Amino acid sequence: MTTEEYLLGRFGPLMGIADVAKLLGRSADGVRVALYTDGDVSRRLKPTMVRVGRRVYFRTVQVVDALKLDVPGEAG
Repeated sequence: MTTEEYLLGRFGPLMGIADVAKLLGRSADGVRVALYTDGDVSRRLKPTMVRVGRRVYFRTVQVVDALKLDVPGEAG
């Protein structure tokens, strides 16, 4: 099972801020603050963001790529 398959099974196609926070080991407020500053995390995560009304979600497949979560040689 790849990282992408695992995260899709756990979170579905869209992840909320709390889900991304768990993945990064941060608080949800910490992720919110990081998104609105010009840093490495915001530059990687902003392209994966989707707004649905006032809510912010992240495309799970793109989060895996953006954060480089796949470990080389993990496929299987």
